[in-house]
Amino acid sequence: MRLRGSLSGTMLLLSYAVFCALLLPAGLWGQTNCEEGNGALDSGPPKTMSAEEVIQKFGAAEAVTKEARLHYTYTQDVLVQTLSGQSVTGEFHEVTTVSYDEKGKRQEQVTFAAQPSLRGVRLTQDDMEDIRVFMPLMLPSEDLPQYKVTYNGQRHVDDLDTYEFQVEPKKEAKSKRYFQGRIWVDAEDFQIVKVCGKSGPDQIRTGKHQHSDLRPTFVTYRQQVDDRYWFPAYTRSDDTLQFKTGPAHLRETIKYSGYKRSGP
Repeated sequence: MRLRGSLSGTMLLLSYAVFCALLLPAGLWGQTNCEEGNGALDSGPPKTMSAEEVIQKFGAAEAVTKEARLHYTYTQDVLVQTLSGQSVTGEFHEVTTVSYDEKGKRQEQVTFAAQPSLRGVRLTQDDMEDIRVFMPLMLPSEDLPQYKVTYNGQRHVDDLDTYEFQVEPKKEAKSKRYFQGRIWVDAEDFQIVKVCGKSGPDQIRTGKHQHSDLRPTFVTYRQQVDDRYWFPAYTRSDDTLQFKTGPAHLRETIKYSGYKRSGP
């Protein structure tokens, strides 16, 4: 998402989100809450296997889950709002039926699209790609080598016993974005059940034309489908963008529902 503003003839472009909640008094603006539903962290090592073995197990389980999701259809409901205080000033709302063809290519059929009324912002293709890829994040074995995955400990999340890991890219390739943040892996099924972080890297250019390409912090929860696969169920992001012409408060929710198996 890009925000446009001018200052002394300079065009400022920001792309959906910055951690300005850290710069503002607590409670003044909404902010994504990564800790909701989390119990106390036990930083001791896993009790029945090494942390590396847990990583290998969840990478393998995620690969199976990612492949399985290609054989399901589901509904994706995206709502992005601009706010002034707690009052909504504009929104983008789109509902899409998502499926995949025989080659695993994503197919989208828009079933509802309201006239966009976001104030001072516009969604870009990169923002929509974040909705498709990073917010419903999956980390199969094939993707793990590009990340540094650090074991934090064990934590109770809602009704689940989980392993918590910090994830960050080992090396950032030019023109490629990565996830950075935390994941929580179910201690029984070894699938990710919660994600909190952002896509990156942020890009900031200075000079006559200032350009910032920043991303929001989001939290995504998964649900168990067909008593086997943990698929994304709900994403929330609530951040204030701080740019030179003033702050902009944005809120985003995404619901993934109606999972139905469509293939073998």
